[in-house]
Amino acid sequence: MKTVQRFTTLDSFRGVCAVLVVFYHLHVVGAFIQLPFFRRDEVLLNFFFVLSGFVLAHTYGMKPSLSFKSFFISRLFRLYPLHLAMLALFLTFETVRWLAYLKGFSLNNVPFTGNFAPREILPNLLLIQAWTTFTDTMSFNYPSWTISIEFYIYMLFGLLCTFSMRNRFLMSALISLVMFVLIFSENEPLVERAMLGLSCFFAGNITYLVYLLIRDRFVPRLWVMTVLECAMMYATYWVVMNDFDHRSPLGSLAFCGLVLLFAFEGGLVSVLLKTSVFVLLGKLSYSIYMTHAAVLFCLVTLFIVAQKFTGLELAPMVEGQRFMDTGSVLLNNIYVVAATVLSVGAAALAHKHIEIKGYELGKRFLGGSAKPKVVVEKPEQLPANARIDRAA
Repeated sequence: MKTVQRFTTLDSFRGVCAVLVVFYHLHVVGAFIQLPFFRRDEVLLNFFFVLSGFVLAHTYGMKPSLSFKSFFISRLFRLYPLHLAMLALFLTFETVRWLAYLKGFSLNNVPFTGNFAPREILPNLLLIQAWTTFTDTMSFNYPSWTISIEFYIYMLFGLLCTFSMRNRFLMSALISLVMFVLIFSENEPLVERAMLGLSCFFAGNITYLVYLLIRDRFVPRLWVMTVLECAMMYATYWVVMNDFDHRSPLGSLAFCGLVLLFAFEGGLVSVLLKTSVFVLLGKLSYSIYMTHAAVLFCLVTLFIVAQKFTGLELAPMVEGQRFMDTGSVLLNNIYVVAATVLSVGAAALAHKHIEIKGYELGKRFLGGSAKPKVVVEKPEQLPANARIDRAA
């Protein structure tokens, strides 16, 4: 089997999941996104952690030696520019709300309180908001809680990559196993979301190791892989739709199987996921995830303002949640599609002007080219069954 430099299908999966997160946070009366699947797919966030562990093991985990300094700078400039830009944008939103509040115009809660209290600014700057019980996990740009978890897991992963090849994967397995055992036994020495992140990410590392061990021994056949891919998609649907004990950690193990299967890109579902639309969503996935909350904030604000001026119930509260309603089920569904397209468009701009610029800045800081170089390790540097071309 030919070696793989980029797992296009898995990238596309990340993009699809990012759009599902948009649907989850978008509330429109009577629209298709109110169907049970879209209201229960928060468990899919575990997939992001598993996939991150798999991809970083692919990119960095098999390097015989890794400069932690270079790794730290690379991850810092990969995540922080867009995070800081969105934090600044939400602070701007809150300032505008405060000025409107001083003029007697109220939009939802009192500005700079609750999730937007000034005390939450520093934890967000340091990306620690999801790691402690003393901070509000969902403060300001609420999707960034997963970036808070991932950033420090990345640092731990980088430190492990300074160990020998054998020890780094043993440590990954140990961390994942311990976290899963603690979750199943309902012991929580850390915040639950941090424990899930640790268990899933390092399970993703081990999933990549399994992939390397079986890759050259496995010849995928189109029809067999198509059946397996469809079965795995149904299994994912079942996990989302059903309640059972330890749903989140067990779902994470299922996602390890999903990532392993689709890494081979052998079935017709993979063929579909490699089409241009899905590839684009994969490319924009981080920006979609980080920017959509701001887009939805603006849309909800417009509906609230319109409601105040027209007297129509355009932004009703339903069971404590702010919804949007045009007054027509058809228009509401069209609106969902338009809001999603707008979110992807905003993500494309953020990707081009912030995410890519941050990546290029990081490369310049390291004194290298902004374009990734393909590095081919000498076979003797890697353990058996681990030969692979990798993007630096």
